[in-house]
Amino acid sequence: MSSMSLWLSFSFVLIALLLSLWQKLGLEKEIAVSTVRCAVQLLVIGYVLQAVFHADHPVYLALVLVMMIAVASWNASRRGDRLPGVYWRITAALTITATVTMGLLLLFRLVEPTPQYLIPISGMIIGNAMMVSGLFLNHMKRETETARGEIEALLCLGANKRQAIHDVLKRAVTASMIPTFDTMKTIGLVQLPGTMTGMIIAGANPIDAVRYQILIMFAFSSSAAISAVLVSLLCYRLWFTRESMLRP
Repeated sequence: MSSMSLWLSFSFVLIALLLSLWQKLGLEKEIAVSTVRCAVQLLVIGYVLQAVFHADHPVYLALVLVMMIAVASWNASRRGDRLPGVYWRITAALTITATVTMGLLLLFRLVEPTPQYLIPISGMIIGNAMMVSGLFLNHMKRETETARGEIEALLCLGANKRQAIHDVLKRAVTASMIPTFDTMKTIGLVQLPGTMTGMIIAGANPIDAVRYQILIMFAFSSSAAISAVLVSLLCYRLWFTRESMLRP
């Protein structure tokens, strides 16, 4: 893609800005900031990855993965910003999710142990786990408020924290995983996902592109389940005080 083509692609953002102005949505600042951040972040990471791929050193690979997990944890934990210690629990959940999923991919030799494979695939897995974690926190906040009376009644009857909030946890975990599996149900019929599309545009055989996309989607199913369950186990106590009372 030429530089001129890249500049012309700004017209898509301009459409969003004009529609926001026309309908008085007040999203102009949000659109402008998102556009600038998207472009700058992608350009920066492009140069970083070029250097990492060229160096091919495990230390640089580890630094990139740590950065991905740190940023993803910060973004997901904002959904529960009033919960003490939620950031570190999300970080632990994402780290374990990425380690288990990528470990299996390497153990079964499904991907090559090189930065060109590990960084992009890890990024997709961590991003999916981040989305699931954020959705879990959102649903937990809503479900906890809805079931506050039920939870407090169970606590008064002698239930411990886990017993009192068990049904809420189940609903939040289920809801956080639904988008991943809904995507798997419609993939190829409604949308051609990024990995497959990128490979086809780059000139790869469509069948090879499909095989890699199937691999990624199956890994997503695992990462969604692992992250949802881990976040629920690590975070449910944060909705209670030290005296085992539900937080206001």
